[in-house]
Formats: sequence, structure tokens, C-alpha cells
Amino acid sequence: MKAEIIAVGTELLLGQIVNSNAQFLSVELAALGIDVYFQTVVGDNSIRLQEAIEIAKGRADLILFTGGIGPTEDDLTKDALAVSLGRGLHIDRMAMDHVDQFFSDRGVQMTENNRKQALVIDDSTPLPNETGLAVGLAISHEGKYYIVLPGPPREMKPMFTEKAKPWLQQHALTDEMPLYSKMLKFAGIGESLLEDKLIDLIHGQNDPTIAPYAKEGEVTVRISTKAPSYSEAMEKLDSLEEQIQDILPNHLYANIDVPLEKVIVDWMADAGLTVSCAESCTGGLLMESITSIPGSSSAFLGGIVCYSNEMKHKLLNVPKEYLEGVDAPGAVSREVAEVLAEQVRLTADTDYGLSITGVAGPGYSERKPAGLVYIGLAERNGKTEVFELKLKGNRENIRIRSVKAILYQLWRRLVERNVDTPTEGSGL
Repeated sequence: MKAEIIAVGTELLLGQIVNSNAQFLSVELAALGIDVYFQTVVGDNSIRLQEAIEIAKGRADLILFTGGIGPTEDDLTKDALAVSLGRGLHIDRMAMDHVDQFFSDRGVQMTENNRKQALVIDDSTPLPNETGLAVGLAISHEGKYYIVLPGPPREMKPMFTEKAKPWLQQHALTDEMPLYSKMLKFAGIGESLLEDKLIDLIHGQNDPTIAPYAKEGEVTVRISTKAPSYSEAMEKLDSLEEQIQDILPNHLYANIDVPLEKVIVDWMADAGLTVSCAESCTGGLLMESITSIPGSSSAFLGGIVCYSNEMKHKLLNVPKEYLEGVDAPGAVSREVAEVLAEQVRLTADTDYGLSITGVAGPGYSERKPAGLVYIGLAERNGKTEVFELKLKGNRENIRIRSVKAILYQLWRRLVERNVDTPTEGSGL
């Protein structure tokens, strides 16, 4: 079944509010096995709304509306849909009682325009609004299905989940199979290179499907299939996941939708391992990423933001000859990243020490370009490694990618050490 979502409201077109309703509905519909092919936003204009409805009728089996069912003159969704379907409108008695009771309970006189919120289209199924006043609608007409929902998310979400979804399952989805998905999370590899590695699988995909997408420092691949049961779906998805893991064993860190820092924190906490951090150009962003994870205190003991050369020397004993002088490698160097990682590990007495020093930009520092970053990883009774990064992007992009890069190196070290008790679903 193909669906289209029509969000009604001039405020959406003006960018005054974000259309979060479409995101919610797309996820919910996918779980029901319904493919959302189009999302339309139309202002509070009857002619344009009717035009949008006619276009949607020509390309979708199910049309869902959000917004435009309130008490004001510019709330036009029900009127426009009634015209399109050639049906009339009437006041639903139960919906009107709900509106009356609302004002009565508050001792406020109801204005006449509030009666509009109890309007329903003839021969439709009213969808009661338990968190607001405007009644929704469900309609079956000439082989098409229509769902009308309120605009405010606090009203729309429960109405869809508790009223519209059961109606769809009973009237429209008797032959539809639900969609099942797994989210495979990758680090240490860019979207273009990942796609190149998986290109044969992507070109050959039919069922399950493969959809990669990226955000700063990480890539996600969603694999999806329709199946009559969870067990049959997982059999297909697990098989595809194994093929992908065989191709990218050094980058697949989870098969559930979690950030890299959560996998690391949970894994280290389970294994009784600890980490500390020394940061310069990221200014505490690495520590913020780690401590944003509940339970991080079991693994993270502390860290130091040593932004200036003076603090690098005073707090973590970076030799002055590394930091100052014509022949000094400078704060942005392999040498300094190594000392920072080793010294913070020793100071905190942790199993691992992480460091980041570089140029976040936008300009040069120490005659070195923005995006040049060195990250260090020190280990108790193990080797210290330093990695050079040459990153592109603005200041915030560089800071985020630096953090993700050192977290990836820590994850790789844990994999190499065969640390026991990985987090469930980590894909390790």
C-alpha cells in the first residue's frame, strides 16, 4: 500500500514550526508495512488544499492529513476533503458533547466557532480526541483510505496510535505484511567508501533492502524486509547482516541504533575497564560524549581540558621544548598527542588514556591548517598510538569528527584485545 502525508498549515511553509508529525507517521506506517512515497505541505488555502488532495488521490492508496481541523476560519481540512469526496458535513453528537464538557468543566462560555471541532464528514468514522477537542476522521471511499488527524503532536500521536492505527488494521491492511528493520552502525569509514564496499550487495538488493545514510563521524545502514512474522524477518535480516559484517568487520560496531560511545561505555563497564581524556581543540566534547551515557561513571574516571600550552605543561607535563621554540613540533603534533594520552592515563590511573590536539579552525594555528588533528591512545601495559587526521568542514564538524575518530580507535583496541562481555547487540 502506498501512502501520502499531507501536512496542512501556513506556519509549516513559513518555517515557524517543524513538521515532526510527518516523521512520526512515516515511522509508524513503515512498521505497518505501508510505504510512504510522498509528503506534502500545503498552506491554509482551500483551493490549494483541494489541488493537493486531487494529486494525492492519483498516486496514493492511503492519504493522511495532519492539521487544519481546529475552530478558526483557516482550519479547512475537513471542508476541502468533503468537497473532494462529494460528501457533506455534520456535527457528531459525541464529539460535540466532548467540546461542551470541556468548556463546562472550566466554567468558560463556549464561542460558536468551537462547534466546528465536532464536524465530521458524512459516512466517516469519528476518531475521538482524548487530549484535545477536534475530532479526527477515518474514511473508506472508492478504494482509497483517508485519515484526518489534528496538528498538535500531543493530540495527533495518541489519536493515530490508539484510534487510527486499529482502524487501518481492520479496514485497510488485511493483506499487508509488516516491515521489519535492523540498524547497522559503522565507524571509522565514510559513507562513500562504505557504499563502494557494499556496492554489489546494493545493486543486487531486492529483499531485504539496503539503505545507507550518514551523520558526522558515523554511518548507518538500515536493512529492511516485509515478512508475515518476526522470526521469518529476522532470518532474512540476520543473513544479510552476516554478509555485510564479512565485508566490513573492522567498522560494524552495533546492530542496534546506538551511538559508538554507548557501546564503548557499556562494554568497558561490563569488563571493569576505565578511561580518562585530555582534550585541547575539542574543549571537553569527548568527555561530554562519554558522560552523556547513563552509567558512564563506571568506566570514565575523569579528564582535563588543556586548551593553552601553559595548561598542557602545568597539568600534564608536556615538555616546553615540545610547545615553544623555532624547532618545537608545537601543540598540534604527534609528540604532544602522545604525551597527553600517556600523562592523563597515569594521572587518573586508568586502563586507557585518550587525547585530542589540533586546529578546529576556521583559521590557521601554529601555521598549521584547520582540520589537522592528532589523536592519541595510551594503554596500561600496552602500546601508545597516535593518529593524524586531515579533516574537512567547519569548526563544529572538525570537533565532532575528532571525537568520533578517537572513540573508533578505542573501540578497535578493545576488539583487538578480545575484551570479554561485549554489550548485547554490539555486533562485535
